Amino acid sequence: MTTRTKIRENAVVINFPFRRAIAGLGLLIAALSPQAHAQSSAKTVTLVVPFAAGGGTDTVARLIGERMSRTLGQTVIIENVVGGGSTLANDRVARSAPDGTTILINHVALLAAPSLFTNLRYDTKTAFEAVGLVNSAPMVLIGRKSIPGAGPKDFVDWIKAQRDKANFAHGGLGTNSHLCAVMMGNVLGFKPTVAAYRGSAPAISDLLAGQIDLLWDQVTNALPQIQAGTLHGIAITSPERLEQLKDVPTTAELGMPEVSYSMWHGLYVAKGTPRETIGALNSALRAALADPTLLEKLKQLGTLPFPENELTPEAHARLFASDLTRVAKLVESSGIKASEAK
Repeated sequence: MTTRTKIRENAVVINFPFRRAIAGLGLLIAALSPQAHAQSSAKTVTLVVPFAAGGGTDTVARLIGERMSRTLGQTVIIENVVGGGSTLANDRVARSAPDGTTILINHVALLAAPSLFTNLRYDTKTAFEAVGLVNSAPMVLIGRKSIPGAGPKDFVDWIKAQRDKANFAHGGLGTNSHLCAVMMGNVLGFKPTVAAYRGSAPAISDLLAGQIDLLWDQVTNALPQIQAGTLHGIAITSPERLEQLKDVPTTAELGMPEVSYSMWHGLYVAKGTPRETIGALNSALRAALADPTLLEKLKQLGTLPFPENELTPEAHARLFASDLTRVAKLVESSGIKASEAK
């Protein structure tokens, strides 16, 4: 027996079919590695919310956070970091360790911040990695019950007559509620008088008390008040009326088709977070958004996840870049000068 024969007798012979099996196993392990990586970590994940508890962003964060924790095998806690038009929360995440354990959920406030504030300690364009888009929803205009009129058309006529005397609440400069008020003023030919609040919840409280006139808000927040009849539902920015708000006409129906705006939430981590970690978080987000119970709750709130092909980190990054420019132009049209965030 030759030396070569002895080697073959004592070795594992990897023939072609076996090599293919090993290669397939390697691909499977590679595909599962982000999930395994996330689940093997014992660290708690912190989901940072820039707005007050009870608001629309907070509600969505709590819904997805609880379900993401199941997939990740980690506890997801909610941390409300309120102030500075969301810049405090943005900075908190931008400066966090790039390991995927600190996540930001935000909407247009993140995009508007560089146009509104001079003292940002992070570069909005480069400080974050996009994890994935969460949900999209139209905005709805709500008003105090004492606004005169018999219905939405009368309420809009009242706003046109009042012009800058009508007071619009908003959840902070550069938020969806603020930019929608600016957009409506642009369309109707006046600069609205705006009053800033620390989120939607306190703004709605003052609407209920009759201390402020109007608020553009996420359907998520406004739906219960409209359905209960405690606030007027005036207009919605969706192409068609929502099933949950059949009596609220679209802005196009009310002669304002240019007031077209949808809000969306996305998840972000600090720049430099490994791609496999982002992949694991994105997979956990997708799993959460595929949960039938969660989908039904989002639908009841007047919002839905993005289509499947728009749930990748890459699709999120593209929308982020395009809306960053659009929002900057809208802020410029408001005439607001950048100032220090407080």
